[in-house]
Amino acid sequence: MAARSHNARAVVTGAGSGIGRAFAIELARRGGYVICADIDLSRAEETATRIGRAARAVPCDVANLDEVEALAKTAEEWFTEPANLVVNNAGVGSGGHNVGDLPIEDWLWVLGANLWGVVHGCHVFTPRLRALGHGGIINVGSAAGFAAFPQMSAYNVSKAGVLALSETLAAELSGTGIAVTVLAPTFVKTNVVRDGRIDNRAAGVAERLMAWTGMTAEAVVERTLNAHDHGRLHVVPQLHARALWQLKRTLPTPYTRALGLGFRLADAALRHI
Repeated sequence: MAARSHNARAVVTGAGSGIGRAFAIELARRGGYVICADIDLSRAEETATRIGRAARAVPCDVANLDEVEALAKTAEEWFTEPANLVVNNAGVGSGGHNVGDLPIEDWLWVLGANLWGVVHGCHVFTPRLRALGHGGIINVGSAAGFAAFPQMSAYNVSKAGVLALSETLAAELSGTGIAVTVLAPTFVKTNVVRDGRIDNRAAGVAERLMAWTGMTAEAVVERTLNAHDHGRLHVVPQLHARALWQLKRTLPTPYTRALGLGFRLADAALRHI
């Protein structure tokens, strides 16, 4: 079977920046045609311009099911057949508040983009892929989905949902010729902190950690597409993320207690800086 990421008819959400833009550019480099979808059309157009004739920019708010349905139809019209690779990447950042302090409006905003956006993408495109009998879905999650970092409740919940949905979908599509891959990185050098709803102190810490430990979006995307071509379900690209994953699964209670203690000590130290 030919590699799924090569010569694909791809739809990438959140393609206006960061990981989404890197996916769109790399898929085009691998010979594909790409629908670059983003809630900000000007950003999507910038990505499509970088690619050239092999790309088209489309506005789409993934939190809105009707807009995702329209996206699929636009893709079919442009490709003249259904897309065979879907990258559900669109998402937003949130952090800096404890449960009970984070406004419900922020919960709705984060879950709308990060979780419902992926649910909508899978709901709309999976039947089309089943009809094709081949192709793939890549869902962009986060290590936050299993690491459960304090003061990131809405983000953690949204990404945990993406992980569970991806694993469920992979089981349902087993043997169909359709692969499912879920990406779960820690820090990637993108604009997610600057574009998110994160308080200033938490954002400053996140920006520093991103600079120190973050991978480039291009490196993450290349690893993910190569893994997808080999039919791998999970992509946890950083070594420290894989260590967290194993520790959480092996020693869940000590892990959670140590994480909480470490966070409180770090928070107290930062308040005196």
